[in-house]
Amino acid sequence: MEEACEIARLPEELVSAALARTSPRDACRAAAVSPAFRDAADSDAVWARFLPPGGLPPLADGELAGPAPPSSKKELFLRLSAGPALLQDRLVSMWVDRETGAKCYMLSARNLFIVWGDTPQYWTWIPLDDSRFSEGAQLMHVCWFEIRGKIHSKMLSQDTTYAAYMVFKTTDNFYGLDFPVQEASISAGATNTTRKVCLQGNDDDDGEGGVPENYRPMVPFPRLRLRRRNRRVVSHEENVALPQQRADGWMELELGEFLNEGGDDGEVSISLVETKGGNWKSGLIVQGIEIRRKKSG
Repeated sequence: MEEACEIARLPEELVSAALARTSPRDACRAAAVSPAFRDAADSDAVWARFLPPGGLPPLADGELAGPAPPSSKKELFLRLSAGPALLQDRLVSMWVDRETGAKCYMLSARNLFIVWGDTPQYWTWIPLDDSRFSEGAQLMHVCWFEIRGKIHSKMLSQDTTYAAYMVFKTTDNFYGLDFPVQEASISAGATNTTRKVCLQGNDDDDGEGGVPENYRPMVPFPRLRLRRRNRRVVSHEENVALPQQRADGWMELELGEFLNEGGDDGEVSISLVETKGGNWKSGLIVQGIEIRRKKSG
């Protein structure tokens, strides 16, 4: 009781200044210490420090409206960290990382450069009911697979390590996504990284079929399954990143990571390609590329 009284005597400005140097999670925990701490932990002075410096990019109309506009900096932070909000062009969404306040983004399929993306026999655009974006790109048939995205480094939080992820689904009759494996690259400032990735994991049911070498996209194919030989190559090849299931029902494949250093003024370029094998591919549905803070561990 005596300790609680001593804490209560601290000026709210001093408590706010101290809490502003912690983290959003610590501030929420501190609110349970005492009424004095709760008032300080909920103050705009604290939560303004947790919001991204330099302000937010322009959001689409109504994105933060909800039942009512945010009435405090804390409420604004909680809304931005609860889920993505669309930017003005509705082709990019953003949110803030709940632990650090770092700005995170997803570039929609429409915001990406997809080779032959506007040629219906190779790619088609379909409506999405389970995404903030209105449509996604569905791969029909290609043997030259190339997707690229970019974001200005100033849109990201400084001195933050990010990871980029391809967010996608597959249709029932997908094929050719497992072999050859794809190459993911990220260029940020003077740093360029490349890694092997595979859009298909190794937990699909067996099937004999495959895509003949002379297959052409204009000829519809029946439902095809993957060659066992191809799946063995992926499962035994070292250092190939595989996709993971997301809580929202989509899959994500980590393409790589990069450090957005303070003072950088340039673009971060991200690519996923497979152009050397000549194998036909089909059945991929692309929602976009997500760029979010890389969590340690």
